[in-house]
Amino acid sequence: MNALSPLGMVSELPSSNQTELETAGQPEEQKDYFVEKDGVKFAGTHLLVDLWGASNLADPAHIDRALREAAEAAGATILHGHFHHFSPNGGVSGVLVLAESHISIHTWPERDFAAIDIFMCGACNPYHGIPALKAAFNPASINLGEQRRGLVV
Repeated sequence: MNALSPLGMVSELPSSNQTELETAGQPEEQKDYFVEKDGVKFAGTHLLVDLWGASNLADPAHIDRALREAAEAAGATILHGHFHHFSPNGGVSGVLVLAESHISIHTWPERDFAAIDIFMCGACNPYHGIPALKAAFNPASINLGEQRRGLVV
């Protein structure tokens, strides 16, 4: 597969949102993927999502599927995924690399806790991925924070 495979689970499945960036014989158009919202221009929205009382936190394949569903619901393009399982019953750390940035996760099954970062630019809406995370991990509570990254001043 590749050099990362021995380190953990590597997901090679591209997103169904993935499209051809360049048309045959035509140069790619230079785009500015910064977002403008409420009169403020910035690179993208970075959500910090803490799941408490969560389940299914020790299964890398389940976590991979959940993050993929969240990314696709948000309108993101999945480029690559990598997930590492620390032991048969231990936590998982992983990331989906997106054309629009990333979704990462770190889990502590012994505490029923997961920390998830969702950073997306362009037309994606990271909030649209939250229902997929709720369905996959069934948390008792969620703490959600938002940062606008790359503010243009």
